[in-house]
Amino acid sequence: MFLRAIGRPLLARVKQTTGIVGLDVVPNARAVLINLYSKTLKEIKAVPEDEGYRKAVETFTKHRLTVCEEEEEWEKIEERIDCGQVEEAQDELKLIGKMIEWDPWGVPDDHECEIIENDAPIPKHVPRHIPGPLPAEFYQTLEAVLTKRVEPKGAPAVTSGESQSKA
Repeated sequence: MFLRAIGRPLLARVKQTTGIVGLDVVPNARAVLINLYSKTLKEIKAVPEDEGYRKAVETFTKHRLTVCEEEEEWEKIEERIDCGQVEEAQDELKLIGKMIEWDPWGVPDDHECEIIENDAPIPKHVPRHIPGPLPAEFYQTLEAVLTKRVEPKGAPAVTSGESQSKA
């Protein structure tokens, strides 16, 4: 018992670097993450309950908190969370503060957005995502669906009043 309680932390692998310039290693990452995720769950309560942003943050933060409570080693935590390094986890908490400040959910229902149409040419260095033409089969199928009911190949046609299942 004594060796487990004292020896395990001493034998644990120590993270040497984050590999990101200017981002120092957090020696007690698990404890920091548990505190950070708990704080995130408290902060997000300031966002209206029905907002998608709050629902998403609560969902992934609860998952990450559970992972931190289940795992002891930083490597396993990073692997299971699969979202960067433990040292990068403070970003969401900062974003919550900004979202509360910006209040994007506070737009009145009757607010009208101005649509600005600009016919200026798109610069050559900006990629254009114009999908190619669809195959002719697509248009044939679309036309068939719009004009009449389409039956699967090989299936007998069902007329009104008949049942598809035969007893």
